Amino acid sequence: MPENTSETRSRKYIRDFEPSQRFEGTFCIANAQLGRTRADKPYLRCLLSDSTGELPGRMWNADEGLLQRISVNGFVRVEGETQPFQGELQLIIHNIMSIEPTSDELRDLLPRSAREPEEMFVELKALLDTVAHPAMKALLDEYLSDDLLMDMFRTAPAAKMMHHAYLGGLLEHTLSLLNLADRVCPLYPRVNRDIVLIGLFLHDIGKTRELSYQGAFDYTDRGLLVGHIVDGAIMLHDKAQSAMRSRGVRFPKHAITVLQHIILSHHTEPEYGAAKVPATPEALLVAMLDNLDAKMAIGLSAARPERTAAYDLGGNFTEKQWALGTRLFRPDPLD
Repeated sequence: MPENTSETRSRKYIRDFEPSQRFEGTFCIANAQLGRTRADKPYLRCLLSDSTGELPGRMWNADEGLLQRISVNGFVRVEGETQPFQGELQLIIHNIMSIEPTSDELRDLLPRSAREPEEMFVELKALLDTVAHPAMKALLDEYLSDDLLMDMFRTAPAAKMMHHAYLGGLLEHTLSLLNLADRVCPLYPRVNRDIVLIGLFLHDIGKTRELSYQGAFDYTDRGLLVGHIVDGAIMLHDKAQSAMRSRGVRFPKHAITVLQHIILSHHTEPEYGAAKVPATPEALLVAMLDNLDAKMAIGLSAARPERTAAYDLGGNFTEKQWALGTRLFRPDPLD
């Protein structure tokens, strides 16, 4: 929980916002850009968030100068009012300025997993411990014994904005995938379970280098220039070489290549960032499970959040979820 500072005591969190009320406070800002009204006047559109949620922000009569004065992705202090719009709540901004948050404010601003990272990591290691092949176990040990990498793995978000975009999100997403594979693999006994589990563990591990998460989530220079898909394949080559040197491991002929292929192909299609199309049964399964968990996380977060909003605007549909290409119907059909 955030420390009991005066900022914390006085702030109202996004999860507690209600329609037609004034607000002021410190927020993360993301995807700030200029849009144009139907009358062709510029306005600021962005996403404002804190550790409890995210809402769209709008500031009318904005201009290029405003964008130059605030962070496109960073932290801002905002005054404004909440406004119902098409069954959703949006934030109408009256005043906005960039800030550098204090450590106390950061704890209020950065979202984090509802589960404790250490608890999830213990569960993840227990699943990985079921890998049977000796060389594959040695490869896992090479990763798990890298304390710095595993600390980053436990802390990093799984994405800047899309799914599991919170501290601990990468670990939570990976653990969810391992649990899915543990249940699905017995249905396909000719799929190599060890390769699937290790492929899922490693498929996004390059995000520990791709994303910056000490402040507002953003991409590192390496993330923009290399990216987590290629970086994950590079990291696997280095870890395999290290395991052969230090542990005397001899890998089966195709094992490392197939694992690299899983990392390079898990986004399925080149238009979604894949370097290769999945070309083994294990790569197909990894890509489909990854897509399943990511899209369900987006869908449930939008349509069935764990915490009910403090208001009900009567809308049955969410805003358009761009990652899904549609608005989502909220009600449980059996309620």
